[in-house]
Amino acid sequence: MPGNKTEQPFWNPYLAGVALGLLLLATFAIMGWGLGSSSGPTRLAFGALHLLAPTWAEANGYIGHYVGPGKNILDDWMVFEVLGVLLGGVVGSYSAGRMRSGFVDKGPRISVNSRLALALTGGVIMGVAARLARGCTSGQALTGGSMLAVGSWLFMLAVFAGAYLTAPLVRRAWR
Repeated sequence: MPGNKTEQPFWNPYLAGVALGLLLLATFAIMGWGLGSSSGPTRLAFGALHLLAPTWAEANGYIGHYVGPGKNILDDWMVFEVLGVLLGGVVGSYSAGRMRSGFVDKGPRISVNSRLALALTGGVIMGVAARLARGCTSGQALTGGSMLAVGSWLFMLAVFAGAYLTAPLVRRAWR
């Protein structure tokens, strides 16, 4: 990061919410369905697995639906959505002056390695859970919620309740 770049404030949450809502509306209008993210990384992981063990991947009843002759892991637009989110995060972080080499956001009572290990572990658990649930939190909350699905609203209320109940348990690491 250039030394003269100053850190910019975060977006206004109301404006960000409106922008996300308009993006969700655009995906319904252009693609025919809403946002989600779990299918993109799944397809990329299955493609990598197919490179390492093609015969096994094609023979697997679940993975074989995604890889094999005549199938391309890039046939799902969600792969490009997830790559776009990653690229957008990098561009946004850099343009706001928040990208710093070697910087990991953490509390004073946790090491950088522990923070990264916990983040990776949490991400893997969320990814596996999303596949078991046949969808991710963003798809459930954004797409299901925008369609006024009662299950999606109940799910998000449970997520927020769980977060508020869990926050005091992990707050100690950030003080």
